[in-house]
Amino acid sequence: EISREQKLKKLEIYIHIPFCAKKCDYCDFLSMRADEGTKREYVNGLIREIELSKDMMKWYQADTVFIGGGTPSILREDYIEKIMQTLKDNCELSENAEITIECNPGIVNLKKLETYKKSGINRISFGLQSANDSELRELGRIHDFAGFVESYKIARQAGFNNINVDIMSALPGQTPESYRDTLNKVIELNPEHISAYSLIVEDGTPMEEKVEQNLVTLPDEDTEREMYYLTREIALKNGYKRYEISNYAKPGYECRHNKGYWQRVEYLGFGLGAASLYQNKRYSNVSDLNEYIGLLLDGGKDEDYYGGMVYQDDVWDIQEDTLNILHGKISTLSNKDMMEEFMFLGLRITEGVSEKKFKMDFGRNIDAVYGEVIEKLEKQHLLERKEGRIKLTDRGVDISNYVMSEFLL
Repeated sequence: EISREQKLKKLEIYIHIPFCAKKCDYCDFLSMRADEGTKREYVNGLIREIELSKDMMKWYQADTVFIGGGTPSILREDYIEKIMQTLKDNCELSENAEITIECNPGIVNLKKLETYKKSGINRISFGLQSANDSELRELGRIHDFAGFVESYKIARQAGFNNINVDIMSALPGQTPESYRDTLNKVIELNPEHISAYSLIVEDGTPMEEKVEQNLVTLPDEDTEREMYYLTREIALKNGYKRYEISNYAKPGYECRHNKGYWQRVEYLGFGLGAASLYQNKRYSNVSDLNEYIGLLLDGGKDEDYYGGMVYQDDVWDIQEDTLNILHGKISTLSNKDMMEEFMFLGLRITEGVSEKKFKMDFGRNIDAVYGEVIEKLEKQHLLERKEGRIKLTDRGVDISNYVMSEFLL
């Protein structure tokens, strides 16, 4: 007889906390500053959204949870505890679920981190970005390197044995030497996982303004490429394996949540603007904070639901279609959409895509759909094919955007 666990489908959960102490100059994420009252209302709304979604999760088992932002660690730790408890009450978490929270260096303390641990969170992701304080100031970060090291040590003290550190290359004023220094300092601390991204100057950010007014100088393309190779070389030498274009991990510590995105595992996003992929539909929650809170807390009549308030019809006059309004425009993916996603998301991971899984998912051989494209890219030494898998070569990784675009039907 198959167990209940085997019957349940795999699900990933993303929880968005949109608050920050200060918005960084390069950030175009949905994030903002807020007072304590707004944070409290938002958490109440989030809890309500999870409860309203209970039926959506009943045939699933959550294998990963990612609490991202903004800066989730800006919230009071009892709020995070309450969110985690609500998840456990409304959704089945797998026994060895990977549960990550993003933290900003400098705004965590031992009590906060021990509370996270106690609530079931087992992975911390620190946004360091650079070990060079002047580079951090240029990005508009509020911490310095010493503050990061302190926070990192406290996380170890609290018992976390799965820590990711985010770093960035191609920063204003950054040189290959200063980037190498960042890499070496991070590796010296021995985290289990390193995410290494290139700075992308997004439209409408203060960073874009600085670049346009020539207030900062960005490294040229060759220097950026040199930094990219440095990451691979230094990480590899120190026992980290690249398992995705921008992610490196020690054996057994790949981020399962990340891999799930690339492999099209279904996920539900809770919170402001959070995106979901559910039963071959994609949608995103409303992105206006007042609208989000208003929808879920019935015009803010919430006294103190956080304190365990009883629902009353007059207070919780929430119509059945709250979730429909909240989820905004839902787009159902066609077979063509799904095949494209299977390829251009799956090729991001170094193990590539499985020909067998393509056939299982779509009932067609991969060559019947993509034979010519694959052959062309193989001839250009951008893809390689072996043992039933298709993956990017090193050269293919270098120009991955071009390779992925070839799989749009």
